[in-house]
Amino acid sequence: MNKQPRWTQTWISGTRATGVDLGYPGERLGLPKEGAGSVSGFGRRLGAITVDWLICTWAITRGLLGADPRSAGWVGLGVFALEYIVLVGTIGSTLGMKLFGIRVAALDGGRPAFGSVLLRTLLLCLAVPALVWDRDQRGLHDKAAGTVVVRG
Repeated sequence: MNKQPRWTQTWISGTRATGVDLGYPGERLGLPKEGAGSVSGFGRRLGAITVDWLICTWAITRGLLGADPRSAGWVGLGVFALEYIVLVGTIGSTLGMKLFGIRVAALDGGRPAFGSVLLRTLLLCLAVPALVWDRDQRGLHDKAAGTVVVRG
């Protein structure tokens, strides 16, 4: 009897369902499996971006700048982008990332270059590139910028 998985199992259940070992996220990048420097999970990233978005749209845009609620979304996006460019470009993480213990790193482990931060932020603001991930849990925005989000 043939032990090969059916062709539908390879795309419905993913590659791991066929018994292929893809390794842990970040292994191909030379990152540790767990702890500091390992690839950050989705929950931490979602928590960090939620905190950053709330700070930028509610606290800064509406609270400090007093923006009209109808335009607060666009103004908030601009404040959000500015926060990312300034904070990730200088200290490697935003306020939300600090809270959740993650940071943006270049593939060599150091702080990303300003051009990488700028490109990553632009693509993050478009949202779709950040929602398409590879097996190392890097979004298209990270791949294009040569960055990875790791645990602090």
